[in-house]
Amino acid sequence: MDSNVQHQPRIAFDAARILVDVSAADAGLFAWYCDQVAVLLGPTYRRDLLATRKELATSPRLNARDVEGGKWRVRLEDVLRTRPEASEGLHQLTLAARVRLPRVG
Repeated sequence: MDSNVQHQPRIAFDAARILVDVSAADAGLFAWYCDQVAVLLGPTYRRDLLATRKELATSPRLNARDVEGGKWRVRLEDVLRTRPEASEGLHQLTLAARVRLPRVG
């Protein structure tokens, strides 16, 4: 039995934040992330990631990153509720993406 307890809302929150950061990153990192998400959660998520990337690139709204992050947090919480076995994979993907993101500052 696995004694590692995972807090799904926290995993979804962290994943959504990184997802938005990756969606605004260079094309290579974004392509890698899309592939990983599609393997983990399914191909429809790739399409939705592309829509998020486009929204972040073209939206005149100052809060576009916050809005996209909020939408993804809810969506990821929902998927983790119905597919709890994806929690560890999403957590690991979030950690891997965080390492690949360029440091700011």
